[in-house]
Amino acid sequence: MKRLIISCFMTGIIINSNAQNYWKNGVKEGRVIITSQKNNEKFAKKGNAKFVDFPQPKETDVCVFVDPDFKYQKLIGIGGAITDASAEVFAKLPKNKQKEFIEAYYGKSGIGYNLVRTNMNSCDFSSDNYTYVKDSDTSLNSFDIKHDEKYKIPLIKLAQKEIDPKDFRFYFSPWSPPAWMKSNNSMLKGGRLLDNYYQVWAHYYVKFIQEYEKRNIPIWGLTVQNEPMATQTWESCIYTADEEGKFLRENLGPTLWKNGYKDKKVIIWDHNRDLIYQRATTTLQDAETSKYASGIGYHWYETWNNKSQLFDNLAETQRAFPDKFLIFTEGCKEQFDFNKIYDVSLGELYGRNMINDFNKGTAAWTDWNILLDEKGGPNHANNLCFAPIIADTRTGELHYTYEYYYIGHISKYVKPNAQRIGTSTNKDFLLSTSFMNENGELVVIVMNEGDANTDFNLWIEGKASKLSAPAHSIQTIVL
Repeated sequence: MKRLIISCFMTGIIINSNAQNYWKNGVKEGRVIITSQKNNEKFAKKGNAKFVDFPQPKETDVCVFVDPDFKYQKLIGIGGAITDASAEVFAKLPKNKQKEFIEAYYGKSGIGYNLVRTNMNSCDFSSDNYTYVKDSDTSLNSFDIKHDEKYKIPLIKLAQKEIDPKDFRFYFSPWSPPAWMKSNNSMLKGGRLLDNYYQVWAHYYVKFIQEYEKRNIPIWGLTVQNEPMATQTWESCIYTADEEGKFLRENLGPTLWKNGYKDKKVIIWDHNRDLIYQRATTTLQDAETSKYASGIGYHWYETWNNKSQLFDNLAETQRAFPDKFLIFTEGCKEQFDFNKIYDVSLGELYGRNMINDFNKGTAAWTDWNILLDEKGGPNHANNLCFAPIIADTRTGELHYTYEYYYIGHISKYVKPNAQRIGTSTNKDFLLSTSFMNENGELVVIVMNEGDANTDFNLWIEGKASKLSAPAHSIQTIVL
C-alpha cells in the first residue's frame, strides 16, 4: 500500500511540473450543447465558447475552473442494464421503434452507451422467478440459459452490434442462488448461501460465462452479489464482508482462474455508498482475497436511511484502494408515476450523482433498466421504477425522460478511456466535471440545479469564456 501511495504522489509531482500548458498551441473555441427545461431545449447547439484573457477571477465572479494539467482516473464506460424487463418491453415495440431505441442508446447518433449489465438468474425486474438448473443438481449438468435466449440475449446482441468491439463491456450480477442452495430455501427474502454449496455456486458463474461466450458475448466482469446486505421481498442473498471475502478467496476467485478467466473483472460490494468503505477495507484486508478483486461497485439508494447521497465515502475508498476501480453498478428513481416522466428533477438526480461520482474517482457508471413500460415494469415484486426511456406499450410510443438527456450530456461526448481532469466551481448550485478524450478533446459538463438563470466564466489557465446556464439546465462544452 505504501508503494502505491508513493507512486501516486510522484505522479502528482510530474503533472505539476508541466502545469499551465493548455493554451501553448493557441486559443481554441468550444462548441456548446445544452438541455434546458425552461427553454424546452434538448441537446441544442448554442454556438461557440470563445476565450479571452482573464488572469485572476474575483470571488464575486461566478466560475467553473478547469485545469487540464491535473489528470485522474480513466473512464471505463457508461451504460445501463439490459434486464428481463427491458428486453420484454423492447420485444413488444413496433420494428421501427425498436430500431429507433437501439440507435438512441448505442448508435452513432445516440448517447454512446458501451457498458451493459445483466442479471444471472431472475431479479425483481423479471416477469418470473427462474434459475438455469434443476433442483439439487450439484453437478450443474442441467445448466441451460434458454430462458435468456427468448428476450435478453437478442437485445444484448443488438446493442453489442452497435458498440465498437474494443469498447464493449458486459458484466453480470446474481440476485440469488437457487433456493436449494440457501439457508431459507427461497430465492426471495434474503437468506444465506449454505457453506456446502459455496463451490457449486462458484462453478455456476463459470457455467454462465461459458454459455454467454459460446454465443459470442464476451464477459468483461461480474459482481459477487447484488445488494448483499438487503433482505428484499424479491431475489436477495446476504453476505457479511467476511463471508464475501471468504467466498471470493476460497471459491469464486480460484475457480475463475483455474478455468482460464483470470482476465474477468470481479467487483465486490455492489450495494450502497453508506457501507462501501467498511466493506472494502474488511473484504480486501487480506492480500489473497484482494488479488482476485478488480473493482468496488456501489448503488445510490443510501437515501432510504440518509437525507442525501454520501459521495465522500467514494473518495475515501478510492484513496484506500487506488489499484481498484470504482464502478456505479445501479441506480434509478423509484415509485414510478407516468404523470411525472417529463419532470426535470429526474434528470437532475442523474446529473448530480454522475458528476459527483466521477469527481470522487468513479471509473464506470451503469444505470439500471434501459427501458420500462408505462407502469414502470414489468416487475414480479411490484417494485416499479422510472427508466431513461419509457415505452407505452398501449400505443407503441417511446418517451424520452430528462434522465436520458442528462446522462447523454456526459456519455455522448466523453468517450471510453477519457481521463478526468481537475475541475471545481465557486457556486454550490453549479456542478461540473471534465474529461480529456484520447483524441485531445476537452469535454466540460456544467449543470445548474438552481432556480435562476446564471452567467458564468469557464476559466482555463488564465483565459475564460462567458457562458450562460439557464435555471435547471445541463450543458456540455467540447473544445
